[in-house]
Amino acid sequence: MIITDPNEILDVIRETRTIAVLGIKPESHSDQAAFYVPAHMHEAGYDVIPVPVYYPEVKEILGKPVFRKLADIGRPIDMVNVFRRSSDIPPHIDDILAAKPKSVWFQLGIRNDEAARKLADAGIKVVQDRCLMVEESNLRR
Repeated sequence: MIITDPNEILDVIRETRTIAVLGIKPESHSDQAAFYVPAHMHEAGYDVIPVPVYYPEVKEILGKPVFRKLADIGRPIDMVNVFRRSSDIPPHIDDILAAKPKSVWFQLGIRNDEAARKLADAGIKVVQDRCLMVEESNLRR
């Protein structure tokens, strides 16, 4: 299901405790959204699992061990938060499907309708082109 209704978007966040962040950046890139958005979610009490695409030398982000594939996490994931260019998403679809998250969130500026459709067809809730940090902050208002 592709989610666009603001109340349903907030429901997706309410249903989330564990967030695997695909494309997270390490602390050395703290000025970039791919670090500070997951850091905000971590500070807000969510269990953030780092899944960087680059930075092979990095073993931990936010004090958590790094995984190289979503399917290797080996425990339930509520959400996959995606920090990848829209055109770079298709190679990750099989890994996302193997991880079986409840939802997939494409960050602000990221939209891939074909990938979203494939995920939705597999029963995964999909939010596109929205900032998770901004939307999570709306829950506190």
